This record gives sequence, structure tokens and C-alpha cells, in this order.
Amino acid sequence: MFPRIKKVHHIESYRLEITFSNGEKSELDFKDRIVGRGGVFTPLEKIDFFKRVKVDREVRTIEWPNGVDFCPDVLYSEATGQPLTIHETAAVNAL
Repeated sequence: MFPRIKKVHHIESYRLEITFSNGEKSELDFKDRIVGRGGVFTPLEKIDFFKRVKVDREVRTIEWPNGVDFCPDVLYSEATGQPLTIHETAAVNAL
């Protein structure tokens, strides 16, 4: 399991600075994850709503008031370039 998210800060537009529990920081652009996807992502297209991002203290990932969140492992992988790994038990359960 990768480090979890400790802090998030809106930079501009759809860019966020994310601080992970191990101290690493990264800037990620969420535009392609949000714009044009519709559904629950529609409110996030408005920057004023997008800026309301916060850290869910229980799950320790980012989320918005409408419940949209992103997997912290995927965010850490994208931020650092470390590949996601499939655990053996997950692979067996998928069969």
C-alpha cells in the first residue's frame, strides 16, 4: 500500500498540490479526469466547486462535497511514477 494523502491545496484551474503521508509533494492536473465526463463530475467542472476539495480524514484521499473521490494509490502512482502492483490474493479472486 502506498502512502496516503495528508494535505491538498488548489493551485489554479484543475491543478492541485498533494502532500502524501511520507512527505512527498506533487502537482497533479485533474482536467482530463473531470471535464466532459458528465454525471457526478459535472459540478467539478466549475472551478469554484473544484476548489472545495479537501482530505477525507478517514480514507485519507481527496474528495469533494458531492462525494467524488480518487483512489490514493492511483494518485501516488501518477505523482511518483511508481507502478501499481496487483496483489496475489486480488489476482486469484479475479479468476
